[in-house]
Amino acid sequence: MNLLQILQKTLSPDKTELECALRFLEEAAKQNPLRFIQELTEVLANPTNPGPCRVAAGLQIKNQLTSKDVETKRMYQQRWLSFPPDQRQIVKNHCLGCFGTETERPSAAAQVVAYIAIAELPTEQWPELMQILVSNVANANSTEMLKVVTLEAIGYICLEIEPIEVLAARSNEILTVIVHCMRKEETSDRVRLAATNALQNSLEFSKANFSNDNERHYIMQVICETTQSSNLLVRVAALQCLVKIMSLYYQYMEHYMGPALFAISTEAIKSELDDVALQGIEFWSNVCEEEIDLAIEASEAADEGRPPQRTSMHYAKGAIQYLMPLLTHCLMKQDEADDEDEWNVCKAAGVCLVLLATCCEDSIIPHALPFVQANIKHTDWRHRDAAVMLFGSVLEGADSANTRPLADTAMGPLIQMLNDESVAVRDSTAWTLGRLCENAPDVALNPQYLEPLLRELIRGLSMEPRVATNVCWALNSLAQAAYTQAQNELALGQEPETYCLTRYFEGIITKLLETTERADGNQSNLRGAAYESLMEMMKNSPKDCYQWVQSMTMVILQRINHILQISATAVNASQQEKSALYDLQSLLCATLTSVLRKMTPEDAPKVSDLIMSALLEMFKTTNGQQESGVQEDALMAVSTLVEVLGRGFLKYMDAFKPFLVLGLRSHQEHQVCMAAAGVCADISRSIGSEVVPYCDEIMTLLLEALNDPILNRCVKPQILSTFGDIALAIGVEIQKYAEVVLNTLATASQAQVDRSDFENIEYLNELRNGCLDAYTGILQGLKGENGCSPTLQVLLPHVPFIVQFVMSIARDPEKNDSLVATSSGLIGDLITTFGQQVLLLVDNETISELLTEGRRSRTHKTKSLSMWATKEIRKLKTQNN
Repeated sequence: MNLLQILQKTLSPDKTELECALRFLEEAAKQNPLRFIQELTEVLANPTNPGPCRVAAGLQIKNQLTSKDVETKRMYQQRWLSFPPDQRQIVKNHCLGCFGTETERPSAAAQVVAYIAIAELPTEQWPELMQILVSNVANANSTEMLKVVTLEAIGYICLEIEPIEVLAARSNEILTVIVHCMRKEETSDRVRLAATNALQNSLEFSKANFSNDNERHYIMQVICETTQSSNLLVRVAALQCLVKIMSLYYQYMEHYMGPALFAISTEAIKSELDDVALQGIEFWSNVCEEEIDLAIEASEAADEGRPPQRTSMHYAKGAIQYLMPLLTHCLMKQDEADDEDEWNVCKAAGVCLVLLATCCEDSIIPHALPFVQANIKHTDWRHRDAAVMLFGSVLEGADSANTRPLADTAMGPLIQMLNDESVAVRDSTAWTLGRLCENAPDVALNPQYLEPLLRELIRGLSMEPRVATNVCWALNSLAQAAYTQAQNELALGQEPETYCLTRYFEGIITKLLETTERADGNQSNLRGAAYESLMEMMKNSPKDCYQWVQSMTMVILQRINHILQISATAVNASQQEKSALYDLQSLLCATLTSVLRKMTPEDAPKVSDLIMSALLEMFKTTNGQQESGVQEDALMAVSTLVEVLGRGFLKYMDAFKPFLVLGLRSHQEHQVCMAAAGVCADISRSIGSEVVPYCDEIMTLLLEALNDPILNRCVKPQILSTFGDIALAIGVEIQKYAEVVLNTLATASQAQVDRSDFENIEYLNELRNGCLDAYTGILQGLKGENGCSPTLQVLLPHVPFIVQFVMSIARDPEKNDSLVATSSGLIGDLITTFGQQVLLLVDNETISELLTEGRRSRTHKTKSLSMWATKEIRKLKTQNN
């Protein structure tokens, strides 16, 4: 059987034939991947082969070049680059040669060329490719299909290439041919569509073009003209470009908003074509998101006494009077039979209204209130539903002081509407009541409303899954509000004796437990929502509800043991059934964590054997990649048990250690690795020096994880911080690991990131905080019990570097308050430990400005640490004088 026949069988409806063909292809790929790719390319390049087989060949080649898994993708790219250049060239020539010859859409060849380019271009290979592609499009003699396929390839490359700067040298040429093919003068809609999609994918690397007025004007003119195309697909693609541009290049949009963008977007919202209307709504959602971010930036800048880097043009506030009628009209397009998972105009309008309310705050009230009042008792359920949704959106965004009277007026009718004949209205009402409980808690907790509200919410837990799910979220907000109200009447940090939900607590918990067992609990995430609600009820429970914490612990343990028994016999279960079991185990672990957090140190040891037995069994039965979520939640439960038991956890260490080791080695499942590192920190804090016998292995595994390039970077701050906790726990014994850890910290503290991305800045701050935690823990550990152990000499040569590190943080305008606190604390520790030996290092303007900033902080911890460090420096300087 030849390869063409095998590929034909991958399209067979016969499951046996299909599986047999896939096994053959998998084996061929393993035996000789290069030869396999080349043979597939020959099938793809032969225009006489059936179109579906050529597509199947292209798909198989693509699967040998890329993967959704980042590490597998990197491995495939490295493998491709290891093949001889002349052999790779054969493949590339075949693929480029069949551009425009395929009968199926989209082009398989375009995808293959793109994934080869994504592997080669960053390594400065295949330099002629982009010129070939540009020429294909620019050449007047190129066929329509050649242009389309080439534009598709350009779009794929622009979308996925990393780093995007690889294309910088060709960006002008690429953009020129793309925009040229989008013009209204282009007669082929296929070419215009491919070009418009390619532009959307290339916007990220067009910063230089958008910063140039003339180039930007021309690009925007062409896009705006393209939004008027009579071809629906082209029109939608052009609108998608505008949506993305508003997020990427908001600062340049003032010139176009009045003359073009406002009219284009609002006309789109009015369209009866859902695909067009969705883009118009999405445009304004993006405007709101940008302006919400800009408002936060402006507030932060004002707090720091500096002008913001970017300013809001307040487009949303200016447009609100025109947008409200359009969006409320869209709200009324709902259908009770709508698929919950299907995105539609009604849902998009609801999201946009929430964003609009958040962005415009109180400005939305006069535009929203008349519609709510006119429609909340309308005979048509669509009008009632839209009114309730709009009211919930206003509660979400507007100032609570101004919405309180509205909430007070609406509370009675809303409680009644939980029994509306329309399931859509009941669903929206439950959602709105959740917003009300969150944003106007004093109204929800008013004795006039509380009992009827709870009665209807508990009844709502028996309604359709979509309604019951929103009832669960409403109960969450109510529990949080009640607990906060009780706390506010006490001194800071005290646990309330009772609260206004105590007399209803048993009924709520009982009904929520019933809800978690509903046969339709998998719909609308109802089961997960009910467990989340149980967790919130436990977390926000006063002392007089403690008996329910105790009984809940036993219920959850029974359920865990029951699900473990089912899992043990579910060997032949389908993947979907197994996933459902894993999800349930995760929920039970998370719920167990919430009840353990409320358990007293006296009661925890009474059930700890049962808890650890169940968790250890769970670790044994879930050790694969698919079960990583269960392992993470089980580790979180162990962490909480460690905190509650303290030194009492020591008796479980030997049984638990193998699973802790597996967690620390789970570099590809980074969330499991992070949870395991967190457990190490908790154990160190809880059992203190008793952790010493386990430290050799733990420290080795933490260092291995830190140095593994596969490990997601988000785990590194946690590992560094864990070094500090271990050092504090084992005291002078940290000397054994000090040198290697200090060298590791020196490397980590010098990390740099691309500061154009806020996530990178956030990560750098977390990484530096981890370093500071580690330095602080090592310093305290080396001091020993008497505060002046000779082991301190190990750290002394590193002190100048540590101070320089703190000074680099001090000079960073994007450091956060937590860094200021930790840095100040470390400076104070260095002064009190080494005295005159470090005074000259820290007595400078940079450190002084850092401590001044800390003393002005609104955070108590930062302020007190900065004042203490300042006081210690002054004390030392006074002694000198």
